[in-house]
Amino acid sequence: MEITRINAYADKRFSQTVLNQHGAYIVDDEPYEIEIISNNIAVVRGKNRSAYEELIEEFRYHAPHVCRFLDGTGTAIKEYPAAEETWIEVSNIQPSQFYVDEDKLEAIKSFINSEEDIVVQVIPWNDRFISLDGHTRLYLAYLLGFRQVKAVIVEQEEWVWQFVSEAQKRGIITPKDMALLSHEDYEVKWNQFCDTLFADNQENE
Repeated sequence: MEITRINAYADKRFSQTVLNQHGAYIVDDEPYEIEIISNNIAVVRGKNRSAYEELIEEFRYHAPHVCRFLDGTGTAIKEYPAAEETWIEVSNIQPSQFYVDEDKLEAIKSFINSEEDIVVQVIPWNDRFISLDGHTRLYLAYLLGFRQVKAVIVEQEEWVWQFVSEAQKRGIITPKDMALLSHEDYEVKWNQFCDTLFADNQENE
């Protein structure tokens, strides 16, 4: 089964809400949606129900706090143990990313209204936390003056250390330090950095 996550914010095959949440997928050439309807509940829509479980696993990599999944009729599909969430200070979070995409920032403004709406994945580090995902949400938290956000502590990812080291070299110590870029500049600068890093790692293996 081939699953591709859609990162665009304009695609007539999907609802705007789902695109803004990054819950749009193509599964074997067919469109599927996962729409978050509350803090930990989402609705799954798509042609083939047998694809739902694998799609949910893919989705939960980015949103482990969502633990209950329903189909379009409200029937339960899958339920996981609730992730343990903890409140952490925004200023106590070390980003593992350098840039924020303006288009994505505008998209998430449509569903983030309070500190309760932001849940990110982190790992503990030197009396602080490293964010593995949710950097745009963290930047918006800074813009909105939120003092704290919810976090799910996940397993350590080895890839993160090179990104954190580079972030600190660039003076990025908290979410407010990330640079806001146009979508076009973000795609070029971030993808270029990632491609170069991964290529260098392969050469050194």
